[in-house]
Amino acid sequence: MEFIEPLVRHFLGIFFLMIGLQFAGRSLGLYQRMRFSHINYGERGSAPWWHRQTFNVFRAFILGVCVVRIFADIDPWLGVFGPLYVWPILLVGMLLLIGSFTSVNYLQAYMHEDWRSGIDPRKDKRKLLTGGPFGRSRNPLFLAVMAGQLGFFLALPSVFSLVCLVAGVLVITRQAREEEKALAAARADAEEKKKARVKMMRGEGRSMKLMKHGITVLRTSTAHLHTPIIKRQILTQSETPLI
Repeated sequence: MEFIEPLVRHFLGIFFLMIGLQFAGRSLGLYQRMRFSHINYGERGSAPWWHRQTFNVFRAFILGVCVVRIFADIDPWLGVFGPLYVWPILLVGMLLLIGSFTSVNYLQAYMHEDWRSGIDPRKDKRKLLTGGPFGRSRNPLFLAVMAGQLGFFLALPSVFSLVCLVAGVLVITRQAREEEKALAAARADAEEKKKARVKMMRGEGRSMKLMKHGITVLRTSTAHLHTPIIKRQILTQSETPLI
């Protein structure tokens, strides 16, 4: 405990500080390269907007608390659960946070240019990933983040981290439902466009058939018109007296 407890205490402060810097640096770099924001808040006052604001507030509180704990003993203010504050649980929490961080980075790298935070309003640029980890789970990123929230609770078992865990899970599950709605709407739009294209192709097919049928009728009608003329010409030539 004399070694693990200060290790985990310092780890939490450095860990959440580095996550904030990495996320900010990645977002700014993508914006400079792609010229659009990969962080989507949604319309002001909408459910995704409130989810993002709530997440940002809790993230700021977690970062502040973890950094302050390195320099000051504020655990009594956090409501630490004494029976859970033992080195095996703290160590498991730290390892779970490291695993969550690794998984999130792997998944974002797998998504590459398709990675977004929030619901992308640019409907024509959306792409649904169904392979790799996304073939086994619809929301692997959310699962990785929730694993990290559980790891934070175990690394700092307290009333504060329990509130963060419950709030985080609620926000993520609600955001997942909003993204499912957006996905369903996108699929409906794609189906409508597909139906419209099929109808157009069928209409063009009917037009082509009518055109071909019209040409055939026209040729038949023309043939009937020319037949008497040809017969008349042959008859006229046969009746002409030989010199």
